[in-house]
Amino acid sequence: MIPFNKPYLTGREAPNIAEALAARKLSGDGPFTKRCQTMLEALLGSGRAFLTTSCTDALEAAALLCGIQPGDEVIVPSYTFVSTANAFALRGAVIRFADSYADHPNMDPGSVASLITPRTKAIVPVHYAGVACDMHALAALADQNGLFVVEDAAQGIASSYKGQPLGTLGDFGAFSFHETKNIIAGEGGALHVNRADRVLQAEIVREKGTDRSAFFRGEVDKYGWVSLGSSYLPSEMIAAFLLAQLEDIDAIQARRLAAWHRYAEMLEPLARAGAFELPAIPEYATNNAHMFFLLCPDLETRSALLDHLKADGIYATFHYQALRSSPFFIDNAGPETPHADRFSHTLVRLPLFAELGEDDAERIAASVIQFFKS
Repeated sequence: MIPFNKPYLTGREAPNIAEALAARKLSGDGPFTKRCQTMLEALLGSGRAFLTTSCTDALEAAALLCGIQPGDEVIVPSYTFVSTANAFALRGAVIRFADSYADHPNMDPGSVASLITPRTKAIVPVHYAGVACDMHALAALADQNGLFVVEDAAQGIASSYKGQPLGTLGDFGAFSFHETKNIIAGEGGALHVNRADRVLQAEIVREKGTDRSAFFRGEVDKYGWVSLGSSYLPSEMIAAFLLAQLEDIDAIQARRLAAWHRYAEMLEPLARAGAFELPAIPEYATNNAHMFFLLCPDLETRSALLDHLKADGIYATFHYQALRSSPFFIDNAGPETPHADRFSHTLVRLPLFAELGEDDAERIAASVIQFFKS
């Protein structure tokens, strides 16, 4: 069986963790954390990076930094993971669900514009599959209405919008290093702060609402509770693992891209013939090979394709169920999101990970071709 995902190890993770254990510095903000944050800042080219225990925590910290209060409205895509909405719902926000484009799961700025009211406080674009949302259009809406933009760039590491790295285009960006992502730490994430006037506050929010970091720098004679916050710092073992991945990011990306392009090369002719749809990547966006997906004509075809692949020793899967239709939100769902619903019913993700060779990609693509031709 070819798995859907296989976490990639560079070989330096275990020695790094052993070094952290030998140093007896295991809690957050040690030397490995600082090295990771420096590397992320260099990769992103601007702003400040703070490691977190997950992308979910990074989003929750961003909600605090936006000052979300009960009754504020926050616009998120319907087609996303629950963390995107949960982070803001926890602050009492009313969640408004934007629809996707017809040809890509990313949020449609036209749908976003229709949801803005005087109570709207923030827009949360999700860069699905590492492909950028139309950040120019979303930024214009935010500027016109005085809104925060929080990029959910969980899947967006090493990808960009018009040459600018994802996660650096809004007020805040959130990244994931879950084992299913391009760069991993088992669990882990990062909050990227793109506003100089929010960096100190971000540091406080991340440190349980205290000015503890300022105390350690000798800037205050004692630290105390100065803000709402939580414990968002990952341990040094997580950071030690992540550092090995960040140092190997170019090689990891090269492997993933090779498999992605082999899929595209083999499947494009059948897509042009109308058997299924392939991902649409706008000119303003790059492809970081986080995911390779295709869209079946309907739910029945998707179910049959997944069964066919499983019988052929290939584990493929679907993805999100549109949040607008979830049991938790159904009583206050707002306008329908038909494009997001279509992706919930038709999208198939093929295996894609750094150790998936081009031969494996060819075998998987050949099985997809066989299914549709038969």
